[in-house]
Amino acid sequence: MTEAESVRARYARRAERPDPALRMFLEERERALRRWIGECELNPRDARVLEIGCGGGGNLAALIQLGFSPANLTGVELIDERMAEARRQLPSDVQLIGADALEAQLAPASFDVVILFTVFTSLLDEEYRKRLATHAWSLVKAGGGVLWYDFCFDNPRNPDVRGISVRDVRALFSEGRMRVRRVTLAPPLARAAVRVHRSLYHVLNVVPLLRTHVLCWIGKEVN
Repeated sequence: MTEAESVRARYARRAERPDPALRMFLEERERALRRWIGECELNPRDARVLEIGCGGGGNLAALIQLGFSPANLTGVELIDERMAEARRQLPSDVQLIGADALEAQLAPASFDVVILFTVFTSLLDEEYRKRLATHAWSLVKAGGGVLWYDFCFDNPRNPDVRGISVRDVRALFSEGRMRVRRVTLAPPLARAAVRVHRSLYHVLNVVPLLRTHVLCWIGKEVN
């Protein structure tokens, strides 16, 4: 079984449950994205963006709200049901490709930004991880970069995912220059906090050691 087939099988057995902290996670990530746009001096209207593993389109929809042009956005998604949801949710001028990202017909160095949000932690084959990282990097223009968001620690309750440390991310994209921001209150703690009061999320999230995810900008230098 290929890694792409294994990913499909692992997603098929996942039980989707309401997450009481989801709104807090998304709001925090949106604030981090706004800071990233400012720090990178990115012009959202002109930037060509590819999201690998776009899921139901939520991240691309958020980018549109932040000023990115739908016509400059592309999403690749392996899971058919998620791709169908993305097609329902997103404007028709967003290009959507239902395929393994390694097989999608995309031109090298054709994107200013390649987004990888909670993708690699769902990939358990180390060789496939390396191949996908190399491929994603090849799609980035000089002066652009990879925007990465994922968790750093294993989830003992979920053997279908595997945390990736910042050191591992550096190894996958060894040619890039990384800027790292630790974000997202540890989900079990966050869920307990919001059940008490939403403001408790922000109180606990002040402590960096309680954050389990990183948002990384991995820039490709101009030669």
